[in-house]
Formats: sequence, C-alpha cells, structure tokens
Amino acid sequence: MLKKLHTVADLYQHFDSLFDQDIDNDTLFASSYLRGLFSSAVSPTLGEQQEISAELIDSVTDKLAKVKTELSPQDNAIVQNYWSVLQQAM
Repeated sequence: MLKKLHTVADLYQHFDSLFDQDIDNDTLFASSYLRGLFSSAVSPTLGEQQEISAELIDSVTDKLAKVKTELSPQDNAIVQNYWSVLQQAM
C-alpha cells in the first residue's frame, strides 16, 4: 500500500523511488506516463508544492482521457490501473 500523497512533491518522490525498487516495467511505464500528465497539469506558480486537490486529480483524469488514443489498449489499461492505485493514496 502506498503512503499518503499530499503534494505534487510527494507524488514525484514516489515516482522517483520506484526506480530504486524492484518494480516491474509496466509500473515504471505507467508512473512515467502519469508523471508527464501531472507535470502538464500542475500550476506553474505553485510547482511541486501544490497540494493534490480534487481539481488537480480531475485535470489529470481529463488529460488521460484525451490522450487515450496515444496508447495501445494494453498500455492504456496499465496506465488506467496504476492511476486508480495512485488515486487511493491521494
């Protein structure tokens, strides 16, 4: 189970920590993909100190829906499943 993620910095730290663990390639792929979506959704003025809010989660969810066609169905399922796991920690 993931520890609670309160800020974007917490989330990025979680993503970075995955590379030090024995994590499968699918999780690494999904985390990298979601990190990119978060980076594009984060307020430039607040940066990594931005609290993870319902609005930020909704923004990433919307972005994920819009880029769905960029991914193969299998990759989309991997990213969607990992996104569900992350949302439980936020």
